Amino acid sequence: MATFLYRLGRFSFRRRALVAAVWAAILVALGLGALTLSGQLSNSVTIPGTESQRAIDQLTEKFPQANAGGATARVVIEAPAGTTVTDAKGKAAVEALVGQLKTAPKVAAVVDPFQAQSISPDQRVALAQVSYGAKAYELTDEDRQALLDTANAVRATGFTVEFGGDAVQGVPATGATEGLGVAVAAVVLVITFGSLLAAGIPLLTALIGVGIGMAGILLASGFLELNSNTPILALMIGLAVGIDYALFIVSRYRHELSIGREPEEAAGRAAGTAGSAVVFAGLTVIIALAGLTVVGIPFLGQMGVAAAVTVAISVLIALTLLPAILGFAGARVAANRIRLRRKPVETTHGERWARFVARHRIPVLLVALAGMAVVALPALGMQLGLPNDSTAAPESTQRKAYEIASRSFGEGSNGPLLVVVDVAASTNRQAALGRAAADIQKLPDVAAVTPPRVNQVGDTALLTVIPKSGPSSTQTEDLVAAIRTESGALENATGAKLAVTGQTAANIDVSEKLSDAMLPYLALIVGLAFVLLMLVFRSVVVPLKATIGFLGSVAATFGAVVAVFQWGWLTDVLGVESTGPIMSMLPILLIGVLFGLAMDYQVFLVTRMREEHVHGAEPQEAMVTGFRHGARVVVAAALIMISVFAGFVLAESSLIQSIGFALAFGVLVDAFVVRMTLVPAVMSLLGRGAWWLPKWLDRILPDVDVEGEKLTKQLDEPGERELVGASR
Repeated sequence: MATFLYRLGRFSFRRRALVAAVWAAILVALGLGALTLSGQLSNSVTIPGTESQRAIDQLTEKFPQANAGGATARVVIEAPAGTTVTDAKGKAAVEALVGQLKTAPKVAAVVDPFQAQSISPDQRVALAQVSYGAKAYELTDEDRQALLDTANAVRATGFTVEFGGDAVQGVPATGATEGLGVAVAAVVLVITFGSLLAAGIPLLTALIGVGIGMAGILLASGFLELNSNTPILALMIGLAVGIDYALFIVSRYRHELSIGREPEEAAGRAAGTAGSAVVFAGLTVIIALAGLTVVGIPFLGQMGVAAAVTVAISVLIALTLLPAILGFAGARVAANRIRLRRKPVETTHGERWARFVARHRIPVLLVALAGMAVVALPALGMQLGLPNDSTAAPESTQRKAYEIASRSFGEGSNGPLLVVVDVAASTNRQAALGRAAADIQKLPDVAAVTPPRVNQVGDTALLTVIPKSGPSSTQTEDLVAAIRTESGALENATGAKLAVTGQTAANIDVSEKLSDAMLPYLALIVGLAFVLLMLVFRSVVVPLKATIGFLGSVAATFGAVVAVFQWGWLTDVLGVESTGPIMSMLPILLIGVLFGLAMDYQVFLVTRMREEHVHGAEPQEAMVTGFRHGARVVVAAALIMISVFAGFVLAESSLIQSIGFALAFGVLVDAFVVRMTLVPAVMSLLGRGAWWLPKWLDRILPDVDVEGEKLTKQLDEPGERELVGASR
């Protein structure tokens, strides 16, 4: 592979105009396709096969008038102090608002608060329910604004009107958050290279790669139903790895120029050596992300595949477009026009740190492990869930509606459960419906059960159950489970069957499925990590150490996420406006992404240690030398990734905030605690034992030359000209 990449790098360097034109054509073609054919992204989170989804499908077939799969909105109307919604002025205001709601675009039905008797005990608050004939992601910004505008006239008379529900939730947007991360990455690159030209090349190639990936995702949205977070994850990962992969290759190119290589030869060698490591590192990220498809959760699989494709594009650009751009820049990339040091130093910070760790390896190990364990402790109290109006920004209409409804009707009013009663097999359908309602009313944590709505055929009915507790509480989860348990007894007695659905029940089902999928996915990733690293390093101990370190990074990151987003620590500093259960999809996403990034640093840092060891260096010197060569680039790469991910903490969506924080913190821990501290300490402690591999295993494992060592030897031999000639 190294020889192929060497030839590809030289070809791209020589035919730079052609290569650049091809990539430009791809970017323009996909961009035009995205502008003309892109579709609407979905903010719905469903998993086929769950009971809540089966109930939705049943209602769609037998009770379409219920609009069970459509968007919903809860409208809270609060009378001014000293008045009520039941006096003449209040009643007129409520009826006027209901009339306006019925005229809003795509609204299928509005439940009048007076007909539904959804008036608070103090008669100051009324609650109206709006059902749409379209799903939430099918609503446009204009549709949502039209819904909000219905309250203008009533608000003008002094009434408070707030809106909740999924009909009000727009598609998450990042705004300019990613720009901050790119700006910090640019500063890190300038400091690393001492050259604006060298710093600008990785940024340029990364932005082109992300542009192509994002355009492809938007184009695909015209043919597939994609979750709204799909392009955001691809943007995060694509920016981070795109900059990092270009950084590794440009660093090697500058090194080759510094020892006297011609620019074309330097580009070929950079592609054949650092490019080989980039291919392997990219494959680990791609496999980890694409592996999200095996957990059986469609929207998560979509996010993983889209991000994996974006990473693949970043790798291809690093191996082709980057050498072409280096061809345009030539030897000027090696010029250090920005002087950050007055004079060269004999030993680098990386070497001094490696020798310090080697001298104090036991205390360093203990301190690092103890620190990670302390940070990981909050993870024991992790509570998973999906976002609802209680986690919206404090000044948003959703949050205000949630708080008014909770104060006036109880928290459960914000998360009603829809119970589908199938009475087709019942001999006395009316009695079966009565028993179902009575049995549910007796369950703990039930505030109210509304009278049943029956379809025209009379074989399906819909009950609305109002819990006493909020949508994210464990009591509501227990209530959903209890209602489903009642189905068996009801069927035995009457022939009727129960199924629970609605947004709250669907969120509970999704969270449970995601939680169940986390451990199998973690086992898959850990097993994959061990095998891949054993191939690269031809060692059993190094992969074991790397895998344990990865698990430590994940645990510490989970702990930090719980402390910030669930417990509320440092929320003012980080700009987190609301806390609550951790997003159900976050742990699996974090495991997949962090695995790939952790293996990147492991490869770039430890392969040089292995190279020194194979060449006969003593274990301590092999560790120090390898660390000296790899530390600067790994630190720069980690700082860039942390900057890119941390920029998303400023986003409006709590999901995007938590993903950005988790990835930034995870990279921080894995790069600086695990790879830069634990790895040299353990390598120093184990000595030659770190490279132990049973002979029988050594014979059957393929030889993966990630660093391109064989290519370098071949090029440095007298027959080098033959290989160079063949590459032409």
